[in-house]
Amino acid sequence: MIRSMYTAATGMKAQQFYMDTISNNLSNVNSRGFKRETVQFKDLMYQTLREPGTRYAEGAMAPAGVEVGLGVKVGGTTREFTQGSMANTGNDFDMAVSGNGMFQILMPDGSMAYTRDGQFQRSSDGTVVTSEGYYLYPEMSLPAGYDRISVTEQGLVSATRHDSGDQESVEMGQIELAQFINPPGLKGIGSNLYMASSSSGEPMVGTPGQDGYGKVMHQFAEESNVDMVDEMVGMIAAQRAYEIVSKSITVSEEMMQTATSLKR
Repeated sequence: MIRSMYTAATGMKAQQFYMDTISNNLSNVNSRGFKRETVQFKDLMYQTLREPGTRYAEGAMAPAGVEVGLGVKVGGTTREFTQGSMANTGNDFDMAVSGNGMFQILMPDGSMAYTRDGQFQRSSDGTVVTSEGYYLYPEMSLPAGYDRISVTEQGLVSATRHDSGDQESVEMGQIELAQFINPPGLKGIGSNLYMASSSSGEPMVGTPGQDGYGKVMHQFAEESNVDMVDEMVGMIAAQRAYEIVSKSITVSEEMMQTATSLKR
């Protein structure tokens, strides 16, 4: 009965972790470019009381063994990189990737991060940056006197003047997208940014709209791919499972009390 309590405790911890994941998904339902996470559960080790195929003294063989499971554990979390819906923002510095690929972000320490959040801004020197001030890579800046940009589906960025339309444009640079063999293996570091890992593989960089890379949608932003209905259903399931598992602890305690009272 003590064993059943420890086993039930692992179930409660697992459901709490599931709720933590759901809460994070729901909290980021309006985070542009956010990708929801799912939890994978695995059973723990088993205590074997009798091996399968054990022979009895009479020579007969047991058709099955006797095992007692010791609970559940979190096997891992998987991030779903499905496409989110596109929102037309009308913002000149907003971009979204329609299809495969991620924007490359140059971090202050010189390392490279990756994101699906294309809500960029212009820094004081005209450089295209994220809201945290990290540079879009390859770096590109607006020339003096230019205040607008235009971006083609192939990622070619040009600077234009507000009062001259597209008649006077200056090429700023070419956006390059990164792909990974195993995107769920990317390591999330916050701010909608991811870092490559040994699980994700090395980034493969290419031009938007070519060789399987997605197209760049100018003045669009990719919404979070969190489905609130699915998350609410998962929340209810986690709550019910938590209640049932906690009930097994109560029942185990009652059984212990009954067994203890027999000794009186």
